[in-house]
Amino acid sequence: MGTILHGAQVTLRPAAEADVPALVAIRGTPEVFARWRGGDDLADAVATDLKEPGTETLAILVEGQVAGAIQWYAENDDEYRHAGMDIYLDPARHGRGLGTDAVRTLARHLVADHHYHRLIIDPAADNAAAIRCYEKVGFRPVGIMRQYERGSDGSWHDNLLMDLLADELR
Repeated sequence: MGTILHGAQVTLRPAAEADVPALVAIRGTPEVFARWRGGDDLADAVATDLKEPGTETLAILVEGQVAGAIQWYAENDDEYRHAGMDIYLDPARHGRGLGTDAVRTLARHLVADHHYHRLIIDPAADNAAAIRCYEKVGFRPVGIMRQYERGSDGSWHDNLLMDLLADELR
């Protein structure tokens, strides 16, 4: 089944096809959909994410229930070796430290078990809650990626590039 990771409040395990309905419900909430979107067929978008080559998607479990997903990918060229991640969490569970725990748990795994010295994440520049979450783990702002992502309204939005060096992990 793959690696299962345990945080203080969350368990991360490889997401499976059986998780798609729960993940679709979470991705379909207005707060998450605004950031992750998914088109007209959200179930297909979530299922496609689970099969994305080069990306590992883990289900975030809280008390045995799917509460979101966290993904990671890697650049393994020796000259640029690092890993990146992205996360979404059920808005009904926001404000409890679950996102921070999930990010910290995955970050520790990527540093300790995969030996990445640098991790990156790139939240929307206006997503203050996500930025605070990542800063609690030790990520710090590196710069603004201007007009990085197209929003659901068709306009371009800035993202904040953040990174974390292995020895900065909190």
